[in-house]
Amino acid sequence: MALARARRNDHGFNYWPGFVDALSTLILGIIFLLSVFVVVQFFLTQEVSGKDKALERLNAQVAQLSELLSLEKSGKLNLEEQLASLRAGLATAEAERDRVRGLYDGLTSAGTAGRAGELAKALESEKQVSGRALAQVEILNQQIAALRRQLAAIEEALEASEKRDRESQARITDLGQRLNVALAQRVQELSRYRSEFFGRLRTILGNRPDIRVVGDRFVFQSEVFFDTGQAVLLPDGRVELDKLGDAVIELEKQIPPEIAWVLRVDGHTDVRPIRSPQFPSNWELSAARAISVVQYLMSRGVSPQRLVAAGFGEFQPLETDRTEEAFRRNRRIELKLTER
Repeated sequence: MALARARRNDHGFNYWPGFVDALSTLILGIIFLLSVFVVVQFFLTQEVSGKDKALERLNAQVAQLSELLSLEKSGKLNLEEQLASLRAGLATAEAERDRVRGLYDGLTSAGTAGRAGELAKALESEKQVSGRALAQVEILNQQIAALRRQLAAIEEALEASEKRDRESQARITDLGQRLNVALAQRVQELSRYRSEFFGRLRTILGNRPDIRVVGDRFVFQSEVFFDTGQAVLLPDGRVELDKLGDAVIELEKQIPPEIAWVLRVDGHTDVRPIRSPQFPSNWELSAARAISVVQYLMSRGVSPQRLVAAGFGEFQPLETDRTEEAFRRNRRIELKLTER
């Protein structure tokens, strides 16, 4: 009997060590994947932070250059006013010089016309006057030369100002392009988070016919949350909103706080009028339903600054047919992750 038991023990196979090895390998693999995820998340956070700082520097440079450009334009305007004033003074001086020269030439010709008798004494007086006129002409010539030097200096300053203006405009254009690129990257980041959020919602809520994606919006049929003509959340609707609230809270942790985003909750009704004592029109009903959803999400811990409630009544239908199916599809609550 003992010999038979020993033989059975010799032929038995112990599976336990192999199972322990396989389980240990699986645990190590999971730990490795989690470590890789943490490292990737850290580097992504650093990258986004660096982009935000670069965007702030670009905004500061654009503001500084705009201020410098404004000062340059103001200085340019003052120089142009001075230039116009000096040109007017130059024209007046040249006219005065020409008048004096004409007077001098007239006096000289009158003195040489041959009126010897009675003009002899007048000629001497006219010579004195012409001498004074010549002195005035010399003074005017000096003033004109000084004005021309000032004009040359002002024109040079204007050219330098225009050159700086062109350079500032070029720098502002370049910074504007870089700022647009940074903003486009920010929009792409928000689009990526929107896609991840909608993907997570699909996984959480499952493939239900009364919950679907239309464009960039997540659409719930109103029957999921409310009875007909009411804005009080149903228990089943609260269960779905619990799942949605958890997804939004997780999304808040992932999106950097510098990105201005909101989850917009839009209420829609069908075209048939309501006219109840509580809701005089579909406007009030659609807005009240959107507000009920927002208030419940807030009670689940979603930040109020990330939520927007809007009522559209019957004026944004998905279908224009007047059938029960079309009415049902148009009664809906839409969620849209968008910029603030």
